Amino acid sequence: MVRRTRALVALTLLASALAACGDEDSGRPTLDWYNFPDDSGALQRAADRCTEASGGRYRISYRKLPRGADGQRQQLVRRLAAEDDSMDILGLDVTWAAEFAEARWIREWTGETKRRATEGTLRVPLRTATWKDRLYAVPYNTNTQLLWYRKDLVPTPPRTWSEMLNMARGLARQGKPHYVEIQGAQYEGLTVWFNTLVNSAGGSILDPGATEPSLGPPAVRAATIMRDLAGSPAADPSLPNQMEDQNRLAMESGVAAFELNYPFVYPSMKANNPRLFRHFRWAPYPRVDAGRPARPTVGGNHLAVSAHSRHPDLAFEAALCLRNRENQLTAALEGGLPPTLRALYDEPAFREAYPFSEEVLAALESGSVRPLTPAYQNVSIVISHTLSPPSAIQPEKAVGTIGEQIDEALRSEGVIP
Repeated sequence: MVRRTRALVALTLLASALAACGDEDSGRPTLDWYNFPDDSGALQRAADRCTEASGGRYRISYRKLPRGADGQRQQLVRRLAAEDDSMDILGLDVTWAAEFAEARWIREWTGETKRRATEGTLRVPLRTATWKDRLYAVPYNTNTQLLWYRKDLVPTPPRTWSEMLNMARGLARQGKPHYVEIQGAQYEGLTVWFNTLVNSAGGSILDPGATEPSLGPPAVRAATIMRDLAGSPAADPSLPNQMEDQNRLAMESGVAAFELNYPFVYPSMKANNPRLFRHFRWAPYPRVDAGRPARPTVGGNHLAVSAHSRHPDLAFEAALCLRNRENQLTAALEGGLPPTLRALYDEPAFREAYPFSEEVLAALESGSVRPLTPAYQNVSIVISHTLSPPSAIQPEKAVGTIGEQIDEALRSEGVIP
């Protein structure tokens, strides 16, 4: 038994050593790509394609981060702060670029790599990858919300929030499904809702230099709309606890007439409730003012190069390959992630899979970004805590509290643990 145990230990150590040196010893470096866990296979396929396309100069190893955004950020922050040189390409949420750039954890994109990263890329997603007028990541995919509705209940979709709430009240009086499903839980989704309304009302949460809160009357209007929904028949009783997936399930169950959500709800409705799917339609995000287009908040994922990578030049090259036309199209068709390359919105295969592609593109081109600041995590927490639950919002008081606490967050030093 002792000899067998020793043999197993020896074999394990030998296998570990061989795995550790494998490609490096053969002269072909391995580039470790840390990104969100993808169940569709699109990210692994991109890694395999780019490994083959390198002609033997490098191999890309796709390393899966935790499922939740908080867990992803926590792992990256801890390892980058420790100057871990085993990380090469980093998948970043759209809110992390400023924080990571300010901490000097990621490299700036310059020269030819910057030209290739920006060429043909949608303007608004590029803003989320920029800090102090410098590009620190390349947009890999993006996302935006649309208004989803039941055409059997609402023949013509509402153009404004006021119209939508009035329609919901009318349906409620008739005893028909009437809820407006939206993210009301105390988390990032609540911040996104507020940010979209503030920008749609012509304002912003921070000033252009991200040095102090802006807010003002547009923020009061945004908070008022949130409170009005929460206090009306349009509010799902579960609103204070709802996130995107709970909204999807409520719409599929047949209790709602409207839903503000991402395109993933379309294939889900098709698979889970074919009867309702026949009536499932989409429209632009509702406006705050009839004469001013809505500016829904864009989401997505970026690729950045670690400041501690031992192969930065190859990492930049590989990142460009990972987000090229072919790989973005695969991610869109198989992973449900809208692309950041403008030309793909004219691709027949994409338009067939996304019959709402024109509305998505319009929303992205007029969209807004979350506050660009290294203190974004604090800013988001301030907003979501102050506005939760939506039914208890006192608009002017809430906006005043948000402004005071954001000012404190912006003046604090260091990064959030």
